Amino acid sequence: MSHRQLSAAGLEVAFGRREVLRGADLEVPRGKRLALLGANGSGKTTLLRTLAGSVRPEGGVVLVDGAPVRFDRKGLRAHRQVVQLVAQDPDDQLFAADVYRDVSFGPLNLGLSDAEVRRRVAEALQLLSIEDLAERPIHELSHGQRKRVAIAGALAMAPCVLLLDEPTAGLDPQGVDEMVAALERLLVARTTVVIATHDVDFALWWADSVAVVVDGRLRHGSTTDLLADADLVAAARLRLPTALQAAAELGLEPTGIRDVSGLVAAVRSAASRVEGVA
Repeated sequence: MSHRQLSAAGLEVAFGRREVLRGADLEVPRGKRLALLGANGSGKTTLLRTLAGSVRPEGGVVLVDGAPVRFDRKGLRAHRQVVQLVAQDPDDQLFAADVYRDVSFGPLNLGLSDAEVRRRVAEALQLLSIEDLAERPIHELSHGQRKRVAIAGALAMAPCVLLLDEPTAGLDPQGVDEMVAALERLLVARTTVVIATHDVDFALWWADSVAVVVDGRLRHGSTTDLLADADLVAAARLRLPTALQAAAELGLEPTGIRDVSGLVAAVRSAASRVEGVA
């Protein structure tokens, strides 16, 4: 799926007098995990909505394969077959009586054949491991189930890029595990996945790269390098990930440390080197 390149150059978005994005640039790595980080109110959701075509920027451009997205009806219809956005609150997107009808809504509006709609819905439900929910009324679903149904509805549009706003927010630990497993299946299916979050520990563990929103602009780069940058993290009103904070206090290089197990491995490696010298 991830054969299209989504990027943005010089994005400027304001709501009234409040500037939210000020010259934001981003190239979304194809077929990879990208975490978009920033404090609440920093502009993460606005950036996702702009990339998805829901917000028209006052300046700059959103591009697919280097071509600017057109914000007329035809252009947005084409763009939404490439990029799909799933909101933080699934109830903002779910409106049909049952799961099957909700997931099938987008493909039906594309004018696809009944057979193709059924194929897409079945594939989306399978990827999210919610085939058993197909006939369930939406109002009977748990919060985590509704989140996965909302993602399935986006996937049924067969996008190359899936933008997710705080997909693990409000989930219990089991719900987070189920969501992560679903995201991994998307990556196996070659869908590019972008997640907006302020959970630095999750981003360090999950993402191939991160983009940090600071003062309406973006810094995009290596997950470990950026999240180990204390000045950048502080400027974004975040905190150092727990594993990297512990590594810094122990005088360890952050390279390769993505979680507690990586920290333990780094400590053991350092201890072995000390023993070898001794």
